[in-house]
Amino acid sequence: FERGEHLHRTFFLLFGTKSADLSSKPRTRSAEMERDSFVANIAKDLGVPLSQLAARKARVVSGGNEQLFRLNQNTGILTARESLDREEICPQSDTCTLVFKIFFENPLQLIRGEVEVRDVNDNSPVFPEKEMVLEILETASPGSRFPLESAQDKDVGINGLQNYSLEPNPHFSLAIGTAKDGVKYLELVLQSQLDREEKGELNLLLTATDGGSPPRSGTAQVRIVVLDANDNIPVFERETYEVRLAENSPLEQLVVRVTAADPDEGSNGEVRYAFTQTPERSRQLFQLNPTTGEIRVAGKLDFEEAKSHKMVVKATDGAGLSAHCKVQVEVLDVNDNAPEIALTSLTASIAEDAPPRTVVALFSVRDRDSGDNGRTECSIDGDLPFSLTPTFDNYYELRTSAALDRERTAEYNITITATDWGTKRLSSQEIIFVQISDVNDNAPTFTQEVYTMSVAENNSPMLRIGSVKATDDDTGENARVNYALVRQEGKEQPEISVNAENGDVYILRPLDYEKVRAFEVTVRAADGGSPPLSAQAVLRVLVRDENDNAPVLLHPPPDSSAAGELVPRWAPSGYLVAKVVAVDADAGQNAWLSYELAKATEPALFRVGLHSGEVRTARAVTERDAARQKLIVLVRDRGQPPRSATATLAVALVDDFSDAFHQLGHDPAGGQLPQVAEEEMLTTYLIASLCCVSSLFVLSVLVLTANTFCKTRVRADLPPASPSCYGDGDFASSGMGVGSTGTLSPAYRYEMCLTSGSGRSEFQFLRPLFPCFPAGLPPGPGEQRSSVCSQDAATLGGEGGWIVQVRE
Repeated sequence: FERGEHLHRTFFLLFGTKSADLSSKPRTRSAEMERDSFVANIAKDLGVPLSQLAARKARVVSGGNEQLFRLNQNTGILTARESLDREEICPQSDTCTLVFKIFFENPLQLIRGEVEVRDVNDNSPVFPEKEMVLEILETASPGSRFPLESAQDKDVGINGLQNYSLEPNPHFSLAIGTAKDGVKYLELVLQSQLDREEKGELNLLLTATDGGSPPRSGTAQVRIVVLDANDNIPVFERETYEVRLAENSPLEQLVVRVTAADPDEGSNGEVRYAFTQTPERSRQLFQLNPTTGEIRVAGKLDFEEAKSHKMVVKATDGAGLSAHCKVQVEVLDVNDNAPEIALTSLTASIAEDAPPRTVVALFSVRDRDSGDNGRTECSIDGDLPFSLTPTFDNYYELRTSAALDRERTAEYNITITATDWGTKRLSSQEIIFVQISDVNDNAPTFTQEVYTMSVAENNSPMLRIGSVKATDDDTGENARVNYALVRQEGKEQPEISVNAENGDVYILRPLDYEKVRAFEVTVRAADGGSPPLSAQAVLRVLVRDENDNAPVLLHPPPDSSAAGELVPRWAPSGYLVAKVVAVDADAGQNAWLSYELAKATEPALFRVGLHSGEVRTARAVTERDAARQKLIVLVRDRGQPPRSATATLAVALVDDFSDAFHQLGHDPAGGQLPQVAEEEMLTTYLIASLCCVSSLFVLSVLVLTANTFCKTRVRADLPPASPSCYGDGDFASSGMGVGSTGTLSPAYRYEMCLTSGSGRSEFQFLRPLFPCFPAGLPPGPGEQRSSVCSQDAATLGGEGGWIVQVRE
């Protein structure tokens, strides 16, 4: 068969026992046929080229357990594995046919062949006993018949037993009859009256001849003892006893009891029983009690060996007279043979992508019982993706019934159970091991979709920071995973690499947190299958900041000389002197800055905000404080180890801002006083400045008047949005420190009015506001005061400033 189709080709080979015959007419060879003798040319008879015999792994399998033939794949010659003897192979059959099968693979094909073993005359007839003794009364009447033991010939047909002959004598002749079953029986017929006084014993030669060419014969001596008169012979109750006996009958079980009665008295009436004309095998299986006539089981009966046994029992009295009866035992079949599973072909490994109904194995089931006891069925134990398909002649195919998956089940132990249909069902099992081979049907799988790794900046080259891992459910080369970075067109590849074998991630060069804080790459994992399958994962690398940047001063600038700040003598505690502004390029704690006063001329006079960097007076300024103060502010980050920078501030304590330059230009520490010429020039500048300021004041009054008039008209045109004016307290609360920031004293303040929702505004400085000094306060050295104290200045608490108008 091939692809589910049954191909049954049968050819017949006829050959005699120990001789082969492949022609239309049998030809006889020597009586003994040696092993490896020629039987047939399979390649020629089937028309198969010799090259295909080996390529398709042709082999021959006999029907039974014993392999009788051998096929040479190189020559196509079928030879006998052992010497063939029909009498051993088919001992009780007239015809002897051997069945064998020739299997081809790639594709799977089965050809059935039959070999008929023809008998040759190689066995002579044999009598059970070389001498048969008959005791006959002299009173026996002519025509009396006396059974004789028949000869046995193992040959069949014409070569079997054909005829008997008795040597000529005046008293007896030979009668040959045929029973209903075709078996010839032999009887000695009395032709003339015997006379013991004349001759008490006769010796006759009995010859059995078969029909072979040349014929074979066997002889036995018949000795006739003439007895004195005994006028009664034993008489059986029945001529034939028929018994049905199960083949599993135990030993010593009673089969039947035969009984013969003899009315004579004394020894002439004592009957003894014995088998006669009974095959040797029957004598081995049954035991006859010579006194009671009981027949019991003496051996193991086997229905498969012989379905019936025929025996003849002779009853003889004390005077030698005898009678005969037949005992026919029919052996009943019982289910005593379990099915036998013979594996013919097996595919040890099958790919997991094999389609359903793929043939895995071919096997046959045989049960030597008969009827329902010999009828079998096969099944597979468990829920497996396999099924059994019967083909012919008790052959089954093991096929796949569903898709296979090696990753779920890599191998199967398939238990095939063959069960007969007997009343007490017998079964046998055969375990078939099938391994599933792998195909590349699983892509690698990363343990994470996104891998996050971190590395400190300024790392060493080729630093390992972690690894990515992908698994593949396949096996062998299909499960070998290689890792690689996915190149992105148009983008610069980060300084990173992945080990192709184990997925270790390395940083190639030192990183700088201030340039690159994090980056992402795509990693591909591909297996070694054909074609390869792959998967991708995202690798995110975070750069950890290290404290590698010191704070940088924005104010005061680090490249300038000491910054000058003016503080009035009347400054209260908490007065904002200056603000140190610094930044750090690092991040996190490395960029958290703290400020502290490292050094000061009078440390108790000033304090620095720890986190704001604001330099304020720690107490009120007094006349005893030095006019010039030098402060060194230390700016430190919180890194490990910490980095720092310093800012130097020069603070001048002034009574009035008009002598700010005088105070800043004087260096008490150096002990140098300004030159007289310089003082006179400065006085001239101050007088000129005062004149300019007076002129500007007059001009400002005029402008203010005009502005008041214009403002009235403008307000009439503006939408009804109420303006919001921010005073000194408002800016101070928001941290801007407008009123007292930098080098400006409280005398220089700004009034600023904004309408809510202003998008564009313009600032106009209208007029300066001079401070109004309290009466009786003497002016300072070189100080010039204005006699005019404006109403606006009064509203500022007697302090001077600038009126600023903001218009939208």
